[in-house]
This record gives sequence, C-alpha cells and structure tokens, in this order.
Amino acid sequence: MSAVMTAKDFETSQEVRWCPGCGDYAILKVMLKTLAEIGAKPETTAFISGIGCSSRFPYYVETYGFHTIHGRAPAIATGLKLANPDIDIWVISGDGDGLSIGGNHLLHALRRNVGLKILLFNNEIYGLTKGQYSPTSRIGTRSPSSPGGSIDTALSPGNFALGAGARFFARAVDTDKVGLGAVLKAAHGFDGAAMTEIFQNCIVYNEDVFADFTDRKTAAETQLRLTHGEPMLFGAGGEKGIRFDAETYALEIIDAKARPDEVLRHDEKNKVLAGLLVELEAPVALGVIYRNPATSFEASWYAPRENGLKRSRSVDDELRRTNTWTVG
Repeated sequence: MSAVMTAKDFETSQEVRWCPGCGDYAILKVMLKTLAEIGAKPETTAFISGIGCSSRFPYYVETYGFHTIHGRAPAIATGLKLANPDIDIWVISGDGDGLSIGGNHLLHALRRNVGLKILLFNNEIYGLTKGQYSPTSRIGTRSPSSPGGSIDTALSPGNFALGAGARFFARAVDTDKVGLGAVLKAAHGFDGAAMTEIFQNCIVYNEDVFADFTDRKTAAETQLRLTHGEPMLFGAGGEKGIRFDAETYALEIIDAKARPDEVLRHDEKNKVLAGLLVELEAPVALGVIYRNPATSFEASWYAPRENGLKRSRSVDDELRRTNTWTVG
C-alpha cells in the first residue's frame, strides 16, 4: 500500500449496485476523494450503516465496515467508538432508516455528542422498499403507502438535530462535489457528533424532488452558501442578502447593494440563527449551519480512567473476561 493514499485506494472490488443515475454514486465518489485528502487510514476508519439504499455504502469503501440492522447504526457505532476511540467512524443512514425506526438511536447519539460523523441521505422517500412515503416526505406525496397523498407533516432533519442537542449540523447536495467535500471535511474535523443532511435524488421513486433549488442553472438564486463570519449573500452577483426582521422574528430577503449594513453575517455558534436557517425555504441554506464544540461523549467516558482515552485491555481480554455467581 502506498504511503500517500488516493481515492482509488479506497475503492473495493465490490460491484457498486445502485440504480443508474442514483445520487448515491456522486456521494460515494466525493467520500472516497475526501478520505484521501484528509489522510484517512483504512485500519483506523469504519463505516457503519443501517438498512436502505444508502446502507450499502460500507461494501464500497476499503475500510472496516458493518452493515447493521434497521435504525440501529448509531447504537452500534457508539459501542465501537467507546471500545476504540481512535477509530474515525462514519454512520451512513437514510431519512427512513435514521428518522423513523432509528430516530430514538440517532437522537441519543446526538445529545450525548458521541464522536460519530453521521451522514443522512435524504431523498424524502423509502427507496429500497419500493417508494413508500418517509418521515421527510412532503404533504401530498403520493406513494404505495399514501395513494391519496401523505397527510403527515414532514420532519425537518435540521430541526431534529438541533432539538436533540447536536453540536454540529450541516447540509449539502449529492452532486455538488465541492460543497459536499467541504462539509465532509468539516464534519471529520469536528470532535463530537457531526450530522450532515445530504439532499439525494432518488431517480426511480422521487425524481427531482429537490430540483427547485438543486438545478445548476438557477442555483445562484435558490441556494444560500454559508461561510462563518461572512455576509449571507446570494444571487448571480451577490446582490441579494439575508436580514433579520425584529418585528416578525424571521429572516427576510433584501437588496444587499442598497442595504449592505443590514445583511447578516453567518455565526456558526448561534443556535437561534441556525434554527432560522433550517426553516428558511428559499433560498435553501447549505454548508455548516451550526458548529459549537463541546466535550465528546467518549472523552467524558474515559476521563476518570487511569489510562485516559486509551484502552486498558485488549478486545480479546474483554471478551474472555466474565463474572460468575453461585445461586443457593
């Protein structure tokens, strides 16, 4: 194995099996490139997934991996992180896997601030099980399980993460290799639970559901790309800006050229602002929306132990150690 690894080095011999044109291909390509750029090592990297189209991910990355059961990836990943905190752990989940049956597990991983890099592939549908509506599907979504149109209020991954106490939340688009790559690197560099929502196109059951803001021809007008400390500008020439309206307690669009002093600057540590940004329907906020570090769960777990953030026993020793009781 070469000293400096490339994206090709992280590819496996497995045939990649997603529907032709699926957004998962683009995410995988960016992930492999990112692993090479951050200097990841296969022996200290693991991908843990649940069930769904996205959950085939571990088969396609030349690292450790575990294709687990529906919704339980965060729980299993938490155990792995505590067993060996030196491992970089990426949790791969979908909107159904992570926010329906796995919602409780995801919530606790976020509130505990376990050092996991959680990627939520959101296509607003159940793809693997043939197109039923999911927790993020919009009202009116017609599917085999909602032939008359869904009447459920859609769950916002951003609101879920912030409400659960997440210290990091970001958003990206599957086919935006630059923006997605930057977010993946930011998530990797965060010491704690880092959740990223990736808008992913399901071409079979929910094609172009995000086209109103992902179409490259209109992206400048429909996407708000965030940079910490920088003005919130968008539009072909950055002529539009985002302002906070103190009367309505909401964000509004203004002419940035005429009112430059009123344009908000992004503050990643401002949770109130983060909540407003995830609610902003147009333009859609992308990038790191909230990043406010705190002590990770594994650091707190190992703090009182004499060896610090190091294991005192081998895994083999732990497995073979037992306690016995005599019942009279």
